[in-house]
Amino acid sequence: MKKFYKLAVLLVAASTLMVGCNKSDIPGFKKTKSGLHYKFEVCNDKEAQVQKGDALVVEMTLKLDTTFLTSNVGSPQRMAMPQESMFQGDLSEGLLMMHKGDKATFAVEADSLAKFFPMPDNYTPNQGMKMYYEIHLIDIVSEEELKQEEANFHAEMERRQTEEPTIIAQYIADNNITVDPNADGLYVIVNKKGHGPVVATGKTVRIDYTGRLLDGTIFDSSVESDAKEGGVYNPNRPYEPLEYVVGQMALIKGWDTGVMGLPEGSEVTLVFPSALGYGNAGTPDGTIPPYSPLRFDIKVVSVK
Repeated sequence: MKKFYKLAVLLVAASTLMVGCNKSDIPGFKKTKSGLHYKFEVCNDKEAQVQKGDALVVEMTLKLDTTFLTSNVGSPQRMAMPQESMFQGDLSEGLLMMHKGDKATFAVEADSLAKFFPMPDNYTPNQGMKMYYEIHLIDIVSEEELKQEEANFHAEMERRQTEEPTIIAQYIADNNITVDPNADGLYVIVNKKGHGPVVATGKTVRIDYTGRLLDGTIFDSSVESDAKEGGVYNPNRPYEPLEYVVGQMALIKGWDTGVMGLPEGSEVTLVFPSALGYGNAGTPDGTIPPYSPLRFDIKVVSVK
């Protein structure tokens, strides 16, 4: 269902506006010449109108006839307008009618949608079913604004990439770290040397960890006290060592490489560049920004 919702949203296409006064068979609705049914609850015709190439910030509820499918009311999302129309009477025609602040409902022929996208289970072809889009257009981001956003983003990424080596070097100097990094820039600072079996591919290990940005911000931890200190405590998760089979769990390279060969009981600090962490993307939630070098404090609790 979520997949369908995302695809249906993307059906917003730039098309020629064909508004007419045709009679709709849906009570309270009007219909354009192309067959799009529409009804406006709020019309702010003095505000900016949607143009091709804009991005729209919307709250939207999706229904198939009277069956509720999904909604993001209360959590507005940005959606881009594709450049090509897929069929006559698609949602794009309605969106191009809207102004900032408008509230409207558009009814699209479900049979037309079904030619391009997977449909929900309650869809029956050739029955005249309609997909209803209840839309509140909260804001319009113009094509020019989008281009400026993109330019600003690329400039920021270049700045972060350029500054990363300096940030790492300053951290190493400020913390009096004297060990040499490996060829990839990974520093392994041994705080306590363990004794016993060593971490190796195929071994089952249990590891306590706390991950930080180099400014000290904690973004994740298996240690309850650290999680609380860093403001990332989640009462719904267990705070205990992470157990995994080495080589069978996807880990960031800095962690994976840094723990290899460590004896049971070892306590180490790993410092490494973003290339060994989350790279130029960071994490989806923004907790770890792009080009962020990381520090992990790790304790190898057991190796079997």
